[in-house]
Amino acid sequence: MVQLLGLLIVVVLIVLIFIGIYNNLVSLRNRFKNAYSQIDVQLKRRYDLIPNLVETAKSYLKHERETLEAVIKARNQASQASQRVAGNPGDSAAMQGLIGAETALTGALGRFFALAESYPDLKANQTMAQLMEELSSTENKIAFSRQAYNDAVMGYNIGREKFPNMMIAGSFGFNEAVLFEINAPEERQAVKVSF
Repeated sequence: MVQLLGLLIVVVLIVLIFIGIYNNLVSLRNRFKNAYSQIDVQLKRRYDLIPNLVETAKSYLKHERETLEAVIKARNQASQASQRVAGNPGDSAAMQGLIGAETALTGALGRFFALAESYPDLKANQTMAQLMEELSSTENKIAFSRQAYNDAVMGYNIGREKFPNMMIAGSFGFNEAVLFEINAPEERQAVKVSF
């Protein structure tokens, strides 16, 4: 009887530990998903600003149609990639797609701003200056949001890799989350938005 009671207590303790670990992993996963939603808000703001920038610059950059189209194309691809990640921030393939699309968009914007520098009338345009200020502010918010997301992902990944958490994580689909990071040195340069 005492042995049966002792065994029952051990089983109950194991079940409680299991439940605690599972609930902790769920909390960590939801934290990084919430952190991505903060990035998503800022990315959407950025994607909304870009067509306004291009539209404002169109009349000044009449002979630079290729550059303007490249910016819009890169913006559309990044927006679609962001929507895929928003559906499941834990999907590593979708996150890699977003990182690639954001890299392409940053490059296209860099070329656009370099080109715009050579048009003094465009630089003096009040609407363009306001849009550039908004974009600069949004870029800063994206950077802060990405840092918070990466911190949440790191906490989640550490939590799922600890023992005995790793046994539960593997059994219940708590897959590794991907950091939103930029690897190539040229990609680390901020978009120049000085006017």
